[in-house]
Amino acid sequence: MTQEKERNPYEIKREGGEDVLYLNYLGAPYVPNLADFPEVMERTIDVIAENPNISRIIFSQQKNYNYDFRETSYLIEIAQLYTYLMKHERILSKNKLAPTQDMLFSKRYNEVFSFLILLKQDPLAAFFEIKKLIIQEKIFLEKLGGASRSDQFIYLNLLEKIKEFLEKTKLISDATPYLDDYRKGEREIYNKLFKPDVIPNFTFTRLVSDLPSDAEILDQYKLVNEEYDVSFVTILKKKDEPKLLYHIIPPENTLREDHSILLNLARRVLVEHQPKAEEFTDIERTRRVFFNISRDLLRDLAQSKGIIINYSELNLLATILVRHTVGFGIIEVLLQDKRIQDISLNAPISLTPIFIRHQDYDECSSNIIPSQEDIDSWAAKFRLISGRPLDEANPILDTQLEIGSIRARIAVVQRPLSPDGLAYAIRRHRESPWTFPLFVQNKMMNPLAAGLLSFLTDGSRTILIAGTRSSGKTSLLGSLMLEIIPKYRIIVIEDSLELPVESLRNLKYDILRMKVRSALLKETTEISADDGIRTSLRLGDSCLIIGEVRSLEARALYEAMRIGALANVVAGTIHGASPYGVFDRVVNDLQVPATSFKATDIIAVANPIKTPDGLHSWKRVVGLSEVRKHWKKDPLEEKGFVDLLKYNVDKDELEPTEDLINGDSEVIKDVASNVKGWAGNWDAVWDNILLRAKLKKELVNTAEKIKNYRILEADFNTLSNHVFHKISDEIREEIGLPISERVFPEWQKWLNSEIKKRKFI
Repeated sequence: MTQEKERNPYEIKREGGEDVLYLNYLGAPYVPNLADFPEVMERTIDVIAENPNISRIIFSQQKNYNYDFRETSYLIEIAQLYTYLMKHERILSKNKLAPTQDMLFSKRYNEVFSFLILLKQDPLAAFFEIKKLIIQEKIFLEKLGGASRSDQFIYLNLLEKIKEFLEKTKLISDATPYLDDYRKGEREIYNKLFKPDVIPNFTFTRLVSDLPSDAEILDQYKLVNEEYDVSFVTILKKKDEPKLLYHIIPPENTLREDHSILLNLARRVLVEHQPKAEEFTDIERTRRVFFNISRDLLRDLAQSKGIIINYSELNLLATILVRHTVGFGIIEVLLQDKRIQDISLNAPISLTPIFIRHQDYDECSSNIIPSQEDIDSWAAKFRLISGRPLDEANPILDTQLEIGSIRARIAVVQRPLSPDGLAYAIRRHRESPWTFPLFVQNKMMNPLAAGLLSFLTDGSRTILIAGTRSSGKTSLLGSLMLEIIPKYRIIVIEDSLELPVESLRNLKYDILRMKVRSALLKETTEISADDGIRTSLRLGDSCLIIGEVRSLEARALYEAMRIGALANVVAGTIHGASPYGVFDRVVNDLQVPATSFKATDIIAVANPIKTPDGLHSWKRVVGLSEVRKHWKKDPLEEKGFVDLLKYNVDKDELEPTEDLINGDSEVIKDVASNVKGWAGNWDAVWDNILLRAKLKKELVNTAEKIKNYRILEADFNTLSNHVFHKISDEIREEIGLPISERVFPEWQKWLNSEIKKRKFI
């Protein structure tokens, strides 16, 4: 045992509120495993007996083998039983084994001593051994009489007591269904009870690799980042659990042993050359540099160790190394999944799995349990990337993460706001911006709503997109930006960079982004949002897009709108579940004068619609209302809100109101009053709104017909809008008005020609 201790030293680490036992098996001629090796189980139980408060076990070798709390609890009970028998019952004493019959002490001592050794090495075998001993001693009892019989009763009672203790342990209880075919010495049953999570040595985050046996598989798919970087996702439904299970296996968890050795060696070298703080301001360049360094380093190490590695394997190992040094580990792998919308990491970190919101399967738990080390490392990197503080004085950090085409909003909280430590909320943005046709296809809104919003955007209205959290407000605002004619300049003001500015810039939009101070920050070098808005007014005639109206910037925004300083569309998002909810937030919470609120023209409300069972929800635009200007104190009481579109929950459809159909919309009339041929001509205005709706619907129908949905994406949508305006202008010059019966056939002819030219069919 002394040699075993020297070969396999151990360490107890406090991690995320739990004590973790690390047993060192580096250099062992076998992969440590509780199920297969009795000496490993014995060594582990000996350590637990000395340290009974541990809640997890990790065997460290080229990989880490993690046993969770349930599996650890099996051994804790056995260790506690062993300690109780040895120290409290003192069962090896003569008084316990043979109080009156000295001649039987040696035999009984050897029997019980052998049982105790077996108990630590193989508790199942020990259980059968104690039952066998009891039978033998009962037979022996029949042959005895007098004082010897009384002494034998005492010994039998001791054995029965030990058997009862053992029967009550969770390990024996859970193994019972498998004991019918058990043969002494076989350890196959332990493989059903002890299934370690394999953790690569270059990360601390745990993944439960085995699929639960009692779960139904609903879906399986691959995440392909590169041809060599492939992860496997399984969606499962577990009995009696409301959340589905999102089970992922990234490539780093299926590496060959020699590849793991290479990564461990390379990581030790790279850790000594971590990038400086200023290098995190250009994260893409830093990752590219580290990738090249990693590839060269891995190639050299492979040659020196005699390990054969091909080109794809080299790239995969370099990618993994970058992910787990300068990157964000398993979070990056999850963000590769385009179906994931939100990722939540709750405190206490090491005791809680990661939760995700899936576009097809709603809320899911996962097989990922992050570690405190990884969480702390990510927080430090987010501080560097954002340039914002995260400490006790500033326990909230809002920032963003961009890795290639992947964009995500990051919210981090820590103590004292989160008393259990760091926690994260990550919102994954679509790699390409949402468009009105995509929203129509996904039923967030119908073609009429898309056509009306397109009309109002061209009409330079002030539009607030309201909704609850996770209702799609920001995505809808981003799609509305794509309806702006690219010749107009756009100024975007955000505290967290969520809007698709880079995508619009690539589409040749004239766009300027201004990053302002978060409303949650007390002190920072960033300028305030209200100063940002006032600055935008000095930058010339521009469309103004506000990422979210949160705080005092609302006053500056409404001041600008009231004085007519903005001649183009003004739009932003705001929290609120109804038009009056928006009024209440702007006037009562943000202290904007009630009369200034009249500068708002349109309020579009997006909210999740749930099923009666509460298990499913869909994002929908549930209303579009205009704000009239006649009211004085309360727009609700004085009928200042007029619905143009209302959601019919039974039909799952936005329907036009009588006010819209009959042309009783002051906002739309105001737009028409500035356009030749539309002033006083409601039929022409309504025709244009329906024309825009027809175009969006035709794009969706065509995409579904040809089974190619690229025509719904931002680049084609922008081109389609440009052609629509070009054809409309040509028809207007010819006959005075861009009427639908002339514009639509010309546009449709272009669409069919463009699809053939691009070989979409």
